[in-house]
Amino acid sequence: MPKIKTKRGAAKRFKKTATGKMLHFPSGKSHLLTNKNRKRKRRLRKPEIASDAMTPTLKRMMPYL
Repeated sequence: MPKIKTKRGAAKRFKKTATGKMLHFPSGKSHLLTNKNRKRKRRLRKPEIASDAMTPTLKRMMPYL
């Protein structure tokens, strides 16, 4: 059996925590920022934990991380 390759796009966007959960930065912070209020932009700075439904898919994409 060949080795399983890591999906490089997923590896750049997601990070695994010590407990095995997947972190990602939310979308919406790259452009059109003038009409978003300050509180919303501040909340977008912090990473979010991926949903429980998405976590098994992400772990299959990144078997070695």
